[in-house]
Amino acid sequence: RKSKITASRKLLLKSLMLAKAKEEWDQEIVDKQAEKERYLSERITPLHTSGLSLSQLQDLCRELHQKVEIVDEERYDIEAKCNHNTREIKDLKIKVLDLRGKFKRPPLRRVRVSADAMLRALLGSKHKVSMDLRANLKSVKKEDTEKERPVEVGDWRKNVEAMSGMEGRKKMFDAAKSPTGQ
Repeated sequence: RKSKITASRKLLLKSLMLAKAKEEWDQEIVDKQAEKERYLSERITPLHTSGLSLSQLQDLCRELHQKVEIVDEERYDIEAKCNHNTREIKDLKIKVLDLRGKFKRPPLRRVRVSADAMLRALLGSKHKVSMDLRANLKSVKKEDTEKERPVEVGDWRKNVEAMSGMEGRKKMFDAAKSPTGQ
């Protein structure tokens, strides 16, 4: 299906949309900053500490401390409500998944763990000896395997009649068995 808009027109529209979005984003930031300053100027009155006696300063500090305690209690209550709501949302999501019958499986990553790390994880601090599993494996040299099996190139037509029948198969079996049995 062919698009009715050319690529250059698409690019132009995309750039215009991005420019408009950037302007609105900048305006939103400025509006938020102005709203914040307006709110703070309403809520916070400037402190006049000049010309106050020691007892008046102490009273002012007690008053400010009480206000801080009230705000801290409100913050704690709101935080507790928020945590309760997030737990409730999580439980409801699980119930919805149960009702659907489909479970979301998390993507699993393949983790490579060495034998030492696995033993350390299982045994904890008891594991002191490093275990090399490859040390116990039998080593095979290529040169030895090539020497053991000499390849004989011969005429296949030779002894065809001798190898035919059951006696011939037995001879082939015995011949194949003898080099590896040594």
